[in-house]
Amino acid sequence: MKYRNFLIAFIVSLLIFSLLFQNVLLANYPSNDYPPSVFVGVDVAYEDLAAIRNLIDEVSSCTNLFVIGCTGITYNNTKLDEICQYVYDKGLSFIVYRDIAPRTEWLENAKIRWRDHFLGFYIFDEVGGRQLDLYEDWVTVLDADNCTDAGSQFIDEMKEALTYIKRHYTNSTDYPLFISDYALYWFDYRAGYDVVFAQLGWNYSRQLNVALCRGAATVQNKNWGVIITWTYNNPPYIESGEELYNDMILAYNNGAKYVLVFDSNDDYSQGILKEEHLDALKKFWNYASHNPPTSDASNDRVAYVLPKDYAYGFRGPNDKIWGIWQADAFTNELCTNLGNLMKQYSTNLDIIYDDKTEPYNTSAYNKFIFWNGTIYNR
Repeated sequence: MKYRNFLIAFIVSLLIFSLLFQNVLLANYPSNDYPPSVFVGVDVAYEDLAAIRNLIDEVSSCTNLFVIGCTGITYNNTKLDEICQYVYDKGLSFIVYRDIAPRTEWLENAKIRWRDHFLGFYIFDEVGGRQLDLYEDWVTVLDADNCTDAGSQFIDEMKEALTYIKRHYTNSTDYPLFISDYALYWFDYRAGYDVVFAQLGWNYSRQLNVALCRGAATVQNKNWGVIITWTYNNPPYIESGEELYNDMILAYNNGAKYVLVFDSNDDYSQGILKEEHLDALKKFWNYASHNPPTSDASNDRVAYVLPKDYAYGFRGPNDKIWGIWQADAFTNELCTNLGNLMKQYSTNLDIIYDDKTEPYNTSAYNKFIFWNGTIYNR
């Protein structure tokens, strides 16, 4: 009997010690709670509600943001309410894509039902890139006397369009406006967008697009992020899971507030994310839950300053300026200088413009290198 009592006491002591030891370990190990200042999610641009619900179920443990990106849903209040509620019930925030102004009554209802989980509207798409490529029906500036004229036209026209949409927010919260783009991020912000997602895709330089978007956001005191899009025009469309993970890590370590993955095929009928991409999302979520960004995203950076309104696309030697003018000898010199600076400063380099936004007033940069060779050290 004494032996039995001793054995029971020993087992109880062992259990207590085990629990205490586990608590000590947990107290000294980084929390699994995801940093609230960073949003990770998926942008879905197809209409299959059952497939979308399944995807939300799959990613709800490794994301905190969902973009409802299909107008077949967002222009149908019944479908939109259903998906918004489903996302909300999973504890995720969400953004709604639209090309036209929402109804005030829907906004009022959204404010009551989903509160701060509803982050705002993704309005229009790729307005900078479409200007650069002169897409029909999407071009803001068809003709201009010079770059300054083109810049003024673009900013004024887009401001008017966004202001028209915001007028429909009568008696409602003035929700932020989001857009994804692949060029001219600076001018998207100047036009009135609150957040721009730089598109990482194709074979374009990821770090170059980050430098352009982060620089524009920093000087204009806005938030920025990335959305990882297609690499190919045909299936599988998107890059491999390993490449996706690397792009998410790059964006995160450069200080992105939003890291999104685009999910749709070419006719917007179904998703393209496979198991390897979902695994990449889970792996990234785990990494970001335990690791802060490796680079200082706020201070001690270098700014390369472009000429005011010189909206070159930076996708190669034959890219255009505002989609209107061909590249020239100055463009080649500009790109050569920028390439050398990116090799020298890498993730510490941002690209901004020399205009009235007064880049000297931001403490993010300790050096400004101007397009004409002038260097200003803070």
